[in-house]
Amino acid sequence: MTNFELIVLIVNQGFSEQAMSVARDCGARGGTVLNARGTARGDAETMFNITITPEKEMIWILANSSIKDKMLHAFYEKCGLDTAGQGIAFTLPVDDVVGVGGKKAPQKEVKPIEETKKD
Repeated sequence: MTNFELIVLIVNQGFSEQAMSVARDCGARGGTVLNARGTARGDAETMFNITITPEKEMIWILANSSIKDKMLHAFYEKCGLDTAGQGIAFTLPVDDVVGVGGKKAPQKEVKPIEETKKD
């Protein structure tokens, strides 16, 4: 395991910059924004008393585990379901990572494939 978590934020289209601003204020250095489309059923609007906008933006942030709770709390306060961004967030554990903090992929010995001998 590493000291990193993948923090995934999902907001209505047009709110990714606000979500990234919140993340940066908590110590994140950057993220990746993906265009997405929600597929919630119509009765979810009634159940949660919200209007569901199908066009979404997903923000993936690879962040140090030490800032995860701070980031999730700040995101909920500024971009959560009760805001215009109607955002949700969750985290996933990261088993290994390369290219962050100067860490490089471990070098493996590559052995050539032996040619098969023909009789």
